[in-house]
Amino acid sequence: MPKTLFVHCRQLLMEAWQVYLTLLKILVPALLVVEGLIWTGADQALAWLLAPVMGWVGLPVAAGLVWATTLLTNIYAGMVVFFALAPEMPLTTAQVTVLGTLMIIGHALPVEGAVARKAGAPWWLTLLLRVGGAILLAWLLHLVYQTGNWLQAPNQLAWQPAPTPSGVVPWLYRQGTMLATIFAVILGLMVVLRLLRRLGIERLFHALIYPLLRAIGLGRNAANTTVIGLTLGLSFGAGLLIRDARSGHLSHRDAVLTLSFLGLCHSLIEDTLLILMLGADLSGILWARLAFALATMALVARLYPTPTAVTSAAASQDWR
Repeated sequence: MPKTLFVHCRQLLMEAWQVYLTLLKILVPALLVVEGLIWTGADQALAWLLAPVMGWVGLPVAAGLVWATTLLTNIYAGMVVFFALAPEMPLTTAQVTVLGTLMIIGHALPVEGAVARKAGAPWWLTLLLRVGGAILLAWLLHLVYQTGNWLQAPNQLAWQPAPTPSGVVPWLYRQGTMLATIFAVILGLMVVLRLLRRLGIERLFHALIYPLLRAIGLGRNAANTTVIGLTLGLSFGAGLLIRDARSGHLSHRDAVLTLSFLGLCHSLIEDTLLILMLGADLSGILWARLAFALATMALVARLYPTPTAVTSAAASQDWR
């Protein structure tokens, strides 16, 4: 028995390490590229390009720097810029919700876009959905809030982060901590998934999530990846998705559609809480985002090339 347990633990560690190594080969170069872009002032140039977009969605030009930073790095960095500009950039709750929607859909594109590309989603699709989708939803929310005169009270900051130290050593420490955390999360996910499979809960879970997956054109095998991405984030979901795609457990179509859905709507817990700290309203950053993602994916699934008749018949049989 102890020997069998040791073999299982060893196999689990090796499997987790392979998934982590795949992500590491993508994340490290992407992080270096991002740091180089920030060092050369790419965030300022991108903010200038985004100035017209800010006008379309009812935001001041200065908000473009917040989204530009978020697009290139992550939500945390965007929050730092937001709080730094907040005293000179008074916003209403509606405006913060619109800006938060841009941030929560369009962020960390160099890193998450590279991960998505490795899993099968081309760059043009990632940019179209995450930048174009963010702008479209932000514009729709702006129109709704403005027309209904909703959330027009001045935004109140309930929290402000302590300044983070700059320099190479603090940056290396932050990135190293993040990369180590990713491995721990991947290992934990694999333990939980294997336990659910052994207990038979995985099959029940797949049956429960079936209506959502079928509504947006996904196959049953995408269930685990979809839920992991929805709750924990795109990188974790994509890491397991790469493994499933390589093993043939997941079709290329399901992989691309899953990544597209998660690009619009992932990390529903952490990212939503972060944007709430800015003063945004749940109506935009959670409910409208989820509805927008489902509607968009229902359309994308119909436009995406379908498998051959034989494959479609087999997939249909699998749903029964």
